[in-house]
Amino acid sequence: MSITPYPMTFGATLWEKLNSINGFNVVFSNWDYFLEGSLVTLQLTVISVSAGMVLGLIIALMKMSRWRLLSSVAVIYIDFFRGTPLLVQVMLFHFGILPIFMDSGPFLSGVIACSLNSAAYVAEIVRAGIQAVDRGQMEAARSLGMNGSQAMRYVILPQAYKVVIPPMINEFVMLLKDTSLVSVIAVMELTHRGKLLYSTTYEAAWVWGAVCVVYYIMTKTVAMMGDWIERRLATE
Repeated sequence: MSITPYPMTFGATLWEKLNSINGFNVVFSNWDYFLEGSLVTLQLTVISVSAGMVLGLIIALMKMSRWRLLSSVAVIYIDFFRGTPLLVQVMLFHFGILPIFMDSGPFLSGVIACSLNSAAYVAEIVRAGIQAVDRGQMEAARSLGMNGSQAMRYVILPQAYKVVIPPMINEFVMLLKDTSLVSVIAVMELTHRGKLLYSTTYEAAWVWGAVCVVYYIMTKTVAMMGDWIERRLATE
């Protein structure tokens, strides 16, 4: 009587059991479909955060400005985008505001809404980072003959960026997850692809479980990169 090694028998049996489950076959055969959606999600997140960082820096400087009009506009902007749900903002821009000015597709609408929303959070992060720099740094820069903008560019901001790196990474992770909301306007990102696959297979646990796994892998990777950057900055 031949004896099959236990690990091989166990592995073969496990694979046969999984292969007999329809939900497993759905996820396994459509794994490339999920990966394509994750790439769209990353693309949307990177573009939105990059644009949000640029606009957020401008909004932060406006809020810290001595000109009442600029600071008031910045406060209203931040309060609006931080005080209303991103889901509502996505629908407002895609169905309400953008059609007045342009014929934008779902992806562009999602990028614009996410960028404007991210800018409001980035503005507060940058403002806190700038205010964390000792006031004496500005005075020292001015004593060397720099004007206000030069002191901000060459002295304050380089010191502030180390402070804002951790919350910036957190903002990236949060926006990566929040991009799932653009599925309501049919952007072909990860969540929307999950909806489409579920609507044809009705394998809720397996399809949404796979979507969760892909999101977890992406957010965990970004978080690990953030921890590595923090360690590097701590040693410099």
